[in-house]
Amino acid sequence: MDEIITERSGSILRVELNRPTKRNAMTSRMYVTLADVFNDAAKDERTRVVLWHGAGDSFCAGNDVEDFLKNPPGPGESPQARLMHALVDFDKPLVAAVQGAAIGGGTTMLTHCDFVYAGESAKFQMPFINLAVVPEFGSSFSVPARIGHIRAAELILLGLPFDAKRAAELGFITQVVSDQDLLATATATARKLAVKPAGALQASKRLMKRSFRELIKAAMKAENEEFSAQVRSADAKEALTAFLEKRPPDFTRTTKSATAA
Repeated sequence: MDEIITERSGSILRVELNRPTKRNAMTSRMYVTLADVFNDAAKDERTRVVLWHGAGDSFCAGNDVEDFLKNPPGPGESPQARLMHALVDFDKPLVAAVQGAAIGGGTTMLTHCDFVYAGESAKFQMPFINLAVVPEFGSSFSVPARIGHIRAAELILLGLPFDAKRAAELGFITQVVSDQDLLATATATARKLAVKPAGALQASKRLMKRSFRELIKAAMKAENEEFSAQVRSADAKEALTAFLEKRPPDFTRTTKSATAA
């Protein structure tokens, strides 16, 4: 079964994350495939708009933890970094339809979309610190820049979950719609964008992103370096193992061993 499905409808490219039984959790292979999809779409003159959504009842539950433990990202080029660069450099309109879980990278990837429609079932969370790692996809810069440091601290430092209504209040999403109307609403916006002059549309998006594109890239580089160090720590090993074993992590034990070392 293909884990990333693409389908063209006129000048709209539909991209679907397709691991519904795993809530579309991302593997290393999926990051690489998705990066290639966006890079190819950027060069393809037939594609004017990309519509992005998930199969089943979730958008994306973040990293597949078992795959992640086998393939932790390094500080340089990694599958995750490839997708990050593809998204930050993507100049065509990107419309997302989000239902159910959008956790970790499932939330931070959305910060690179131009339109985000969330179904009433959508649940967002950035639990990076709970897993003893740090934010990704440039979100350590983009989230505070978008909603302010105080609100960002609740979402990043405490890792609090938030629903579609709260996401709309924070300016994280474009609109809350019923789950039943979600894909139709996102598709309608994609169709409106597809008939606009492509050159002016892409140039306008580049201009809108110009002032913070380099700041986002700098944030991604710093995040990747910090992430690479933290994911190999005793705390991260404990957090990820506890997640798989479905038990609360015990960071007091890792702190003591680190201090003793």
